[in-house]
Amino acid sequence: MTRENATKPRPRGGLVGKRQAILDGALAVFARDGYTRASIDAISDEAGVSTRTIYNHFTDKAGLFLAVIQESATRAADVQIAVIDRHLRKVTDLEADLVEFGLDWVTPRPDSAAHFSLVGQINAEAGHIPQEVIDAWQETGPRRVRRELASHLRPLAERGLLRIDDPDRAALHLLLLISAGLPAHHAALSADELTATVTAGIHTFLYGHLRRDG
Repeated sequence: MTRENATKPRPRGGLVGKRQAILDGALAVFARDGYTRASIDAISDEAGVSTRTIYNHFTDKAGLFLAVIQESATRAADVQIAVIDRHLRKVTDLEADLVEFGLDWVTPRPDSAAHFSLVGQINAEAGHIPQEVIDAWQETGPRRVRRELASHLRPLAERGLLRIDDPDRAALHLLLLISAGLPAHHAALSADELTATVTAGIHTFLYGHLRRDG
């Protein structure tokens, strides 16, 4: 066992425990090093298992990366969908509820930090990652979230609060606008700065989609 391995907690017993240890270790390494630079040896050290154990569970690095991004994206999407439902399930004040949604959406979450570091690595290395892996990540994460947001915007149009021809496109507009201008690491922003940025984005969204009669 390497010195680094000796400092890592041993994975839980059984196949399920070892598989999860591999996924958790691989997430940490892929998020830190990216897909191209990450090595099975580094993942082995991080997970506290042998390289043979990794290959017993996953065929190759591409297969492991696919499993990691799908699991990580599923967890992140579950959190984001909960934010959508919490604020947009029952809208009583359109602008205020959208601003509250936006503020919750852009609030950094420590338990999702590794996932979004991984997303940054994917965006930087897209040309070196198998396309089927990128497609699987998009379907498991971003597309699933946008569909959920669209399903919450559609009733607002049906109530006459918004003018939306394409709910999926409107959902994309909303997500882009509430984070427009935010730095990649915006945890240091004050509450006033964050509120100003999100509110400006919501105003722009409403300018394009607010229902106007006459």
